[in-house]
Amino acid sequence: MPHQIHYPNLPQRLLKARDTLMAQFRPILHQFGVTEQQYRILRVLDEHAELEPREIVELCQMLAPSLSGVLARMEEVGMVARQRVELDQRRVMVRLAPAGAALLARMGPLIDQQYARMEQAWGGDAFARLLAALDEFNRAAGLPLAAAAPPPAPAPAAPPV
Repeated sequence: MPHQIHYPNLPQRLLKARDTLMAQFRPILHQFGVTEQQYRILRVLDEHAELEPREIVELCQMLAPSLSGVLARMEEVGMVARQRVELDQRRVMVRLAPAGAALLARMGPLIDQQYARMEQAWGGDAFARLLAALDEFNRAAGLPLAAAAPPPAPAPAAPPV
């Protein structure tokens, strides 16, 4: 039977690649009692210092309702701190709390070692090409693209005679 869709399943390949990649880091996360979502939040806060929740949602590829619960739990254990913006009390900024920064400082060398192992196993050039390809894909994916047109509606059936 011929395939109905001729292009490769890119979302499935990306999911498989993500799972393969995360398998390299899950033991480290488990060692420190950190979930994947918490790790993504810790990383973006480490890179950006302070963010609004909507920015974290975008950067971490999380749903807003999930982020709300995760941030609350992270705040309870001292990983992050939230503070209202003085001039606009509707806005909240999230930053690493001292315990979150300390946790990243302890995890960081192990994460870096794992990246170095992957780079060595895959080759430095392949690793750099992968990062460049992903960056280029994400830039291109942000460009406007027309949506696929739905198939035409079937013609109405003739009334019975």
